[in-house]
Amino acid sequence: MSTGQDPDSGEYEIRVRGHLEARWASWFDGLTLTKESDGTTSIRGPVVDQAGLHGLLRKLRDTGLPLVSVIELDDDRPALHPTTHRTTVGDPS
Repeated sequence: MSTGQDPDSGEYEIRVRGHLEARWASWFDGLTLTKESDGTTSIRGPVVDQAGLHGLLRKLRDTGLPLVSVIELDDDRPALHPTTHRTTVGDPS
C-alpha cells in the first residue's frame, strides 16, 4: 500500500562554489539561495524524489559553478554520515 509520499523525498542543502545572484532563484523552483561568507552559495529546500534531485543537479551543472556538497537534511532517516561536518574543498579544518 502506498502512503503517497515518496521514500526518497526530503529536504536538501546543496552548495556550489561561487555566488548565484538572486535572479537565479526562480530557476530553482522555490528553493532558497543563500550567499555564504565562504564564497559558496547554499541552495536549500524540499526535493520530491531522486529524479527531482538529479534534475536539480543537472541545472546546477549548467550554471558552470563547481559542486561542493549535497546534504540530506531530513532528520527522520538515519544519516549516511552521522559525523558530517560542513567544510568546503580545500578547507584545512
